[in-house]
Amino acid sequence: MGILPRLLLLGSLFALELIPISSYIRRGLGGVTISEWLVAFAAIFLTFGYSRAHSSFRSLISGQLDRTPVSWPYLGGHLCAMLALIGLSILSPAHGTPQLQHFFVTAALWGLALLGMVLAVFAFFPPTLCVQSLRNAGAASAYAAAGATLTTVVLMEFRNAAWVPLSRLTFASVESVLRLVVSGVVADPKASIIGTQRFQVNLTRGCSGIEGIGLMLVFSILWLWFFRKESRFPQALLLIPAGLLLAWLMNTVRIAMLILIGNAGSPDVAVHGFHSEAGWIAFNLLALGFALSVQRWSWVRVTEAGQPLEDKPVENLTAAYLMPFLAILAAAMISRAASGGFEWLYPLRFFAAAAALWVFRSKYTSLDWHFGWLAPTAGATVFVMWLALESLSGAHVDNGIASGLASWPPFARVAWLAIRVLAAVVTVPIAEELAFRGYLIRRLISSRFESIDPRTWTYFSVLASSVAFGLMHGDRWLAGIAAGILYAAVFLARGRIGDAVVAHATTNALLAIWVLARGAWYMW
Repeated sequence: MGILPRLLLLGSLFALELIPISSYIRRGLGGVTISEWLVAFAAIFLTFGYSRAHSSFRSLISGQLDRTPVSWPYLGGHLCAMLALIGLSILSPAHGTPQLQHFFVTAALWGLALLGMVLAVFAFFPPTLCVQSLRNAGAASAYAAAGATLTTVVLMEFRNAAWVPLSRLTFASVESVLRLVVSGVVADPKASIIGTQRFQVNLTRGCSGIEGIGLMLVFSILWLWFFRKESRFPQALLLIPAGLLLAWLMNTVRIAMLILIGNAGSPDVAVHGFHSEAGWIAFNLLALGFALSVQRWSWVRVTEAGQPLEDKPVENLTAAYLMPFLAILAAAMISRAASGGFEWLYPLRFFAAAAALWVFRSKYTSLDWHFGWLAPTAGATVFVMWLALESLSGAHVDNGIASGLASWPPFARVAWLAIRVLAAVVTVPIAEELAFRGYLIRRLISSRFESIDPRTWTYFSVLASSVAFGLMHGDRWLAGIAAGILYAAVFLARGRIGDAVVAHATTNALLAIWVLARGAWYMW
């Protein structure tokens, strides 16, 4: 296993453990600051250390990693440290502890956390390799520690200093936009209250737009780095401040639209739907515009001499595998943004996926859509496992389906349920299996995934694609990962996409029957 799969598996392990740890560990112990320091340290150390001893790094990594498997004892020690961390946090009282006892508990928590992180690193990267890398880097570790400390302090001060003026500017901008379209605007800068006589909101620090600006900054820098050979500098660098300004302006428009939606008589949609989804919709549109500008705008794009700028017709199998799934994600953001407690626009997901599948229908004729008895058996197994994990969790969240459907006439209720079941059994299995099993497993092996036999796989490709599939299911991530592994096994047994689709469709069909028969709407 090479360095990139090990890094991705290590990152996936930390990401998965963050879910239960964040649920049990008390906040306010400086976790954000420690995380920022570690990220800064790693970035600076790798930059200076690699530039100082890149030849020895390459020989060391290529020589040891290829011959060294993942260490299960270190991985087991890491899991024990994480369990001890959660146990100590649960057993220690949250309030009323003496100051000295609180200090020791906090020190023990961070000691276990650091021990667990070190053991996890040693599980994927041998201790001798880590020590030798530090020696080869020389004083880079000291530079990285000092630089990370300085970066963390500067970032903290900048965040505290930038939030106040940016919040004030956002407040004034939202007020100006509202006064252009409605009368009777209510604005109290001291209390950060803004809105109309019918609907008002409290603009906190999180509404300043600094998170969106930071997200756009990271995206734009990474995009220009990946496409640095195709970008014309310094012109391309001007896209970064332009993107940041647009991110802030779109945040202002988002808040103003939220208030207007609430003022129009839909406060539930404004608070529960539009508020949580509009920011991501805006970022996706802005990121797409940035990407298209870099790749298609002649002022910032480098073109070969004599090469025309217009597009050439090319075979794009990646789009055929991914577009149905991406269409579902886009439709989901739109439908949730327009919904309050009940997603009445859910049929939009079905029609978006069906349209994408129809557009690329000619690309799917070469795939093997046959299936055997193993497919429905695996699907039924996933269904039983899903119910078992659901009963163990005991977390039944009301998604508003029961109350939403109760307010509709019978015909509309039946039509919504029919399309919901049709999407779960037809379009969702096809779109998700094309993306995760048909595409991602092979793409994690080679960039020319279409040239790889569908039965080819690695432990990393199956595990990483299954983790991605599981994380897409939110709180049911564990069941999603297990389901992804079973669907992958069915797909790889004979290399037929039809097996994976039928297994997935069987699970969803049984879940739909369970939901409709027992009224277990929380399963949807």
